Amino acid sequence: MATSDAQKKARDKWNAKYVELRFRVTKERKEEIQNYATSKGESLSALLNRLVDEAMEQDK
Repeated sequence: MATSDAQKKARDKWNAKYVELRFRVTKERKEEIQNYATSKGESLSALLNRLVDEAMEQDK
C-alpha cells in the first residue's frame, strides 16, 4: 500500500521534533541490549532514554 500525502506530512512533522544520536556497539551487544529492553516491555529507544534520564537525575 502506498503512503498517502497526509501520512507523509504527519511523519515529517513528527520526525522534525527529534534528532538522532548514535553510538557504536557490536552486533552481539546490540542484541543483548535489545533483548533486555524487550524483557522490560520497552523499545530500545525508550530504554536508552529512561537510562539516560535516570543517570542524569542521580547525578544531580
